[in-house]
Amino acid sequence: MTAKIAIVTGAGTGVGRAAALALMNTGFTVVLAGRRLEMLQETQKLGAASGGKSLPVTADMQDPASIAALFAKTVQEFGRLDVLFNNAGMGAPAIPFEDLGLEQWKAVVDTNLTAPFLCTQHAFRIMKDQTPRGGRIINNGSISAHAPRPFSAAYTSTKHAITGLTKASNLDGRAYDIAVGQVDIGNAATPMTDRMVNGPGVLQPDGTSKQEPRMDAKAVGDAVAYMAGLPLDANVLTMTVMATKMPFVGRG
Repeated sequence: MTAKIAIVTGAGTGVGRAAALALMNTGFTVVLAGRRLEMLQETQKLGAASGGKSLPVTADMQDPASIAALFAKTVQEFGRLDVLFNNAGMGAPAIPFEDLGLEQWKAVVDTNLTAPFLCTQHAFRIMKDQTPRGGRIINNGSISAHAPRPFSAAYTSTKHAITGLTKASNLDGRAYDIAVGQVDIGNAATPMTDRMVNGPGVLQPDGTSKQEPRMDAKAVGDAVAYMAGLPLDANVLTMTVMATKMPFVGRG
């Protein structure tokens, strides 16, 4: 059988790296997409140590031409695409809502929403025309797709919107055997969440700050690999993977 091909955006660090490694461990050849080649090469090296196969491709998720080149390179090298993990994302500074600048808002929207939309379009075009037909797209949602943190309007808005993109593209993908799902992540241990365990921690809704429990990002990578490994007649539409003791469920 031909190896299955996956693209992971933001594959150089954190959840993207964990997912790429988990996919490699289950037999996928992974196209590692991100802005920093040296970080992608480190992910490639970590995967190769266990026999995993991957291809680093630099790509800027705020540049539609760069996104198009990523998918063209994948087709050129491998001839098909089986899984896309729309993972790359960013946040705006944690400042009062009324002080958030338009350019800061647009940067988050371009990276967290417009880029997954464009990536999903490219994946649709490939998956509907390949043989065998179809594939799977997994979107990185976030706990913020359910509830916001203080001063997170841009990030939270895009993650709520990702839920809409997941549902709409899952519906539109039915005709082409394309399954679309979403993994909502809470407090994975990555560089982005280091602030949760350092100093005073992170701002809470009641105005206090506290450190919060985190979980190993490998748990998220394994969840993505599970979703990716399902047959196309089954789909995880939404999955929440979170640190068990994080302050999300309940009050306070």
